[in-house]
Amino acid sequence: MNIKSILFIVLQLFLGGMMIYGSISKFETPFAETQEVVDKAQKYLDEDKEHISKLILYVSGMKQTGYFWLVLGLSELIFGLLVIWKKTSLIGGLFLLPITLNILLFHIFLEPDEIGELLMSVGLFLANTLVVAYRSKSLNFLLVK
Repeated sequence: MNIKSILFIVLQLFLGGMMIYGSISKFETPFAETQEVVDKAQKYLDEDKEHISKLILYVSGMKQTGYFWLVLGLSELIFGLLVIWKKTSLIGGLFLLPITLNILLFHIFLEPDEIGELLMSVGLFLANTLVVAYRSKSLNFLLVK
């Protein structure tokens, strides 16, 4: 086993572990009432903290649907488990690409001042892209003659 293989196994474990960890928190937190969310967002708007208000409305909007936040958590859990196992890492990585892209864009546009979380989301997206690129090499014959 060479260094490259070990590096990609570590990337798979990092990506899968972070997705599983992130999914668990989506099942633990209770959903706030709609009026509480609106009042909290309005409070931040009154304090000229529009970016925090947008953040609250975005996440709470997904929770208020009653299902989307849970579907997102379940998707992160399943795809995170798929990424960890070598045989299904390509499928899990492909399905995780839009989720990690959304996480990255969320932190770029709604939390640009949180540098640590921004770097973590860049790392997640980069790890996801590298895992997909590495695992898809053996299937390139399907796309190129």
